[in-house]
Amino acid sequence: MIQLNDVSVRYGDTYALRSTSLKLHKGQFTVLLGASGAGKSTLLRCINMMCQPSAGTIDVVGLGLLQNRRVLQAHRRQTGMVFQQHQLIARRTALQNVLMGRLGYHTTLRSLFPLSQEEQRIGLRALDRVGLLHKALTRVDQLSGGQQQRVGIARALTQQPKLILADEPVASLDPATSEKVLEILRQICKEDGISAVVSLHQVDLALKYSDRIVGLAHGKVMFDAVPTDLNENVLAALYDAKPSTVSEVPTMPFASILNLSM
Repeated sequence: MIQLNDVSVRYGDTYALRSTSLKLHKGQFTVLLGASGAGKSTLLRCINMMCQPSAGTIDVVGLGLLQNRRVLQAHRRQTGMVFQQHQLIARRTALQNVLMGRLGYHTTLRSLFPLSQEEQRIGLRALDRVGLLHKALTRVDQLSGGQQQRVGIARALTQQPKLILADEPVASLDPATSEKVLEILRQICKEDGISAVVSLHQVDLALKYSDRIVGLAHGKVMFDAVPTDLNENVLAALYDAKPSTVSEVPTMPFASILNLSM
């Protein structure tokens, strides 16, 4: 579906992402795993050019290389984004925030007017799928953090995307809410055949919800395989490479995490 060819991101003498080649497959739920600062967010944001690569190319099936504005706009229109801090407008209702996912289909002038009834139905269906139809007219600043993140997922769904990118979507949520949010996201992606790339640092969640894990450390891909291939040696390479992130290393034996995730 999407091919990254030798993509790197460099700031002066520092590499946020080293030469990376990956192929993202249709319908696959891919987790980018690693410690803070490993390059997960940089890689994820390169996929829709929110972060401009210093080198390399990105090729999207059906569109071609992301090298001009027209192709990039078409790619972003079919790519939903879910952010760590939700990126919602607090004074607006859940439905108003969700409908912002439709703005990419309209000119700036058209977006100043109310959306069609059909598009409002799309927004309501998206809220229903994340279990928040009853909160459609509630201001988002009156919702819990988990509910706000589900509004963010619903907003991405209103784009009717082929791809969803989620940048640390559960980093600010408690464990139970994190599982609920990821369960909803994964189920919707599977039902609709949507590809997903989700950055996480929680090993147990990566094992439980991913089809594929891409592990990064210091801007370099260190691991790319199915979850069952992840082992203690890989974890050491991903997390021990940066001692300041020792708090993110699992506190229970890897075998125990693996059993809990099955």
